[in-house]
Amino acid sequence: MKQRRSGTLRTGTGIRTALGLAIAAAGTLAMAPASTAVTPGTATLSFDCGSYGSGTATLTATQDGTAATISVSTSAITSPINIGANSVRSTLTLTKNGSGTTEFAGNANPAIPAGGQVSTGPLKGTVASGDSLEAASLKVVVLGITATCKATSPQSPGPFVF
Repeated sequence: MKQRRSGTLRTGTGIRTALGLAIAAAGTLAMAPASTAVTPGTATLSFDCGSYGSGTATLTATQDGTAATISVSTSAITSPINIGANSVRSTLTLTKNGSGTTEFAGNANPAIPAGGQVSTGPLKGTVASGDSLEAASLKVVVLGITATCKATSPQSPGPFVF
């Protein structure tokens, strides 16, 4: 009979311990920040960069709370020479919620071979929940030379919504 009580006590303690861990885990999940996502994650559009050319661009957006990044790869600008990593300074201007603008900027880029299309980013910016952003222009500065590109088509499948 003593063993039975001991077994019952252990089982009861085990259940209480498991229940306590489950409650603690649920409380932790309730306090965790909500996961955020931007949709769509990737969009395309066309740019006209004047004498530097024109072509399509692919924009890839990510979000972490109010911090967001957009990476740009475009055939509108190609490099006449090899360009080292992190030597392109870019500013992407986007229309914000249909009026006003916001900018994403940075100087991160992979190495770009001569004749290669320009890729830049992640460009960093700040967003609020519900922001709708659509690319309007891109300024790229390489070796002191500035190329300014204007969007000539809307983003497809649509603006980024954070």
